[in-house]
Parts: sequence; C-alpha cells; structure tokens
Amino acid sequence: MPNFRLPADELEYAVLCALWELRSASVRDLHRRVGEPAGLVYTTTAKVVDRLRDKALVERRREAGAFVYTPAVERAMVERARARQLLARFLGAGPRPAVAALVDAVDDVDPALLEELEQAIRDKKGGGHGA
Repeated sequence: MPNFRLPADELEYAVLCALWELRSASVRDLHRRVGEPAGLVYTTTAKVVDRLRDKALVERRREAGAFVYTPAVERAMVERARARQLLARFLGAGPRPAVAALVDAVDDVDPALLEELEQAIRDKKGGGHGA
C-alpha cells in the first residue's frame, strides 16, 4: 500500500482529479483545466502540484524539456482514505447519534440509497445475497 498524504483542501483535490482524468499533464495543462476557471494565477497551480508531489500523490518526469505529472496513487485508494477520514471526524467519540443523523439525511435525500446501504451492510457482514 503506497504511503501518501491526502489532499489538504478542495483545490488540491480538484487538481488531483484533473490529473486522474488526463492521466498525465503538465502544470500548464492542469492550470488551464482547474486554475484558470477558478481565477487563479499559474504559480498557484504550480504550488499545488508541488504540494501533491510532496504528499506522494503525483510523480514527475521530464519529457521534451518540460515536467509531466502522473498520478502516483489510484483514485479509489484516495477516495477510501478520504471517506475514512471524513467518517472519523463525523462520528467522533460517540458515533451513535451521528450515524442516526446520517441515516435520516440519506433517507431524506434518496430513500433508494438507504436500501443500497442496507444491502451493502448485509454483504459486508456476509449475510447478503449479493446486489
């Protein structure tokens, strides 16, 4: 399992998502895709890419005189780690009230999703019949 640190904010995450979609890109490519639409200057995007590299989320190689970046970690791995981190913060020390609130919120937003979650829990426990 790769050793990496999660994106610290939405900008880091957006740049990483763009890199997953592009598979490889220069800072300029990433800036056009994420930085410019957000009204950022090029150097901000470059700093974000450097931070992602420091966190072992992206790798860099020289290609035709320019640096090209590629994801170093699969998206699913980062998403699982982000979900764990979010749940740990959300649940805190006493998870029962938070879980009850989450169930209520899911039921309000998408009752069908609540059914899918129930099936996923049964599958995880080994008592499900598959989805």
